[in-house]
Amino acid sequence: MAGTKEEPVFHREKSPDDGPQSPTMLPWDRFSNWLYCACVVTFDLELGQAMELIYPSHVKLTDAEKANICYLSFPDSNSGCMGDTQFNFRIRQSPGRKPGNKSFISINKELPVSIQGDNAHYCGFVYFRQTKDKSIRRGYFQKSVVLISRFPFVALFSELISILAPEYFDNGEPSLEAACHDIDQWPAPCSGETVNLPIFGTVLQVRIPSRSDKVLLGQVTNKSPVVPMIPAHVILPSLCEVDIFSGFQSILPHIQMMWELVLTGEPLVAMAASPSVTSSTVQALISLISPLKYCSDYRPYFTIHDSEFKEYTTKTQAPPSVILGVTNPFFAKTLQHWPHIIRIGEMMTQTPKGFNKLKKASSLKTLDSKPGVYTRYKPFLNKDKAILKRLIKGIQTKRPVEAQNAILRRYFLEITQSFIIPLERYMASLMPLQRNISPHKSPPVLRPFDIEEFLKTVEHSGPQLTSGIKGDWQGLYQRFFRSSNFEGWYKFRQHEVNQKLQVLHLEAICEANLLDWIQDKQEVEIVDLILRIREKLTFATNNNLVVNMENVNKLQKHLQGIISSLPEDLQSVLKS
Repeated sequence: MAGTKEEPVFHREKSPDDGPQSPTMLPWDRFSNWLYCACVVTFDLELGQAMELIYPSHVKLTDAEKANICYLSFPDSNSGCMGDTQFNFRIRQSPGRKPGNKSFISINKELPVSIQGDNAHYCGFVYFRQTKDKSIRRGYFQKSVVLISRFPFVALFSELISILAPEYFDNGEPSLEAACHDIDQWPAPCSGETVNLPIFGTVLQVRIPSRSDKVLLGQVTNKSPVVPMIPAHVILPSLCEVDIFSGFQSILPHIQMMWELVLTGEPLVAMAASPSVTSSTVQALISLISPLKYCSDYRPYFTIHDSEFKEYTTKTQAPPSVILGVTNPFFAKTLQHWPHIIRIGEMMTQTPKGFNKLKKASSLKTLDSKPGVYTRYKPFLNKDKAILKRLIKGIQTKRPVEAQNAILRRYFLEITQSFIIPLERYMASLMPLQRNISPHKSPPVLRPFDIEEFLKTVEHSGPQLTSGIKGDWQGLYQRFFRSSNFEGWYKFRQHEVNQKLQVLHLEAICEANLLDWIQDKQEVEIVDLILRIREKLTFATNNNLVVNMENVNKLQKHLQGIISSLPEDLQSVLKS
């Protein structure tokens, strides 16, 4: 592989699963808290797209992963992207890969669920350059610099690649090596903290969101004070926020319907002339339902060479729950059977004729078709005309894109929260009463989610209490319950509630007078109690459960007292 001879090789003497606080921290441990690797992809006349460089050199990618990265790092040949183009993609990791290291798992656990990374996919952030060059047989210089990460930090990594790639094109491999060494000095992404991230003399400053943040009406509370250790040259307003207004400008009348389609996990294709537009559109789509996590698959940029191409385009079964961003006109024919297709057009200065009309899916033949939404979908909710008027007025008065974005984000945050509140209220009703939590019994469990029981509550205490939008909310919930978004939300909340019940149960044990309880108990019961308490304390430690430490210390003393009351032979066994 070209360009790898001078790369330093680091002989790792520890497992890649070692945590970030290890005293034997080696090169690239901190780097892997943010990125998996950096790649350079070039065009070879005989091979086509080819992997020229992977850095750091010890990082391994499978042949399938390399092939996917290579194909997705160049725009389709018909797109005519001259100059510099930025976009992003998402690929599956090859089967059999180990989950992220302990550091990744620890960091990920504290992030808001909607921006957590996952162990099944990599995110790629591309900076592609194409310029005319007569010294090259093909007549063009074509090369991409790509950052690969498990984290979907779109805003941060897009900014990072925009700094890193031009330096590489100007100065070659040493600049990529220098950039990676800069990143290897970055602090770990600690949730709730504002971090300074130096790169080539520039400092990126960004706050890492936390699961404990309260997001209300577009504002994040619980912000940590910003005390920069060094002046920040670039202050990023968000780790993952994307421009949703620009991507949807040509389909604004249907954006509320887009929210429904994403919420219910419908198959969706976004078509545009360039990968930068498709990737920003797909990222904008999945962000519409924040703070809910979009749990189906999504591909910000998808090509006919993708390893999942046949799986996603087959006509022998219904389209899968996935959002695809495509640029190749071939897809207009291949995906005609898909139920929902978006054709994204150019930015507008005024609203065109037919702006409000939906188009039939069957009428889309090529990527030259007019911008719009091609679907037969009938929304469950009535269209909110007020938000559309406000945005169109903003276009006419040339309101800044940042302001239009803020309006849209607040609008969709409010409608999503209105949708979530009844679900959260119902989940709370499934919790056992605290008085039923006994230190002498196993912790109680959450009652199962009964869809029919929930739907009966919607008429009187549904989203209409907090949202002015009218429509068939029950029908929308029924469609949502069939989606992976509901499955993902429910599993996450179920896990959170069960963790809470474990904490309450442990606190009940801590506050109980166990020395009195064991007075009339058999030795076997006492030993069983000791083992169960130890198991529960270990579980609390391993799962970072927030428990009152004063109570835990009191419980440890109780345990020592209980063990001391047992015969010496048992004491020695229990203390060992």
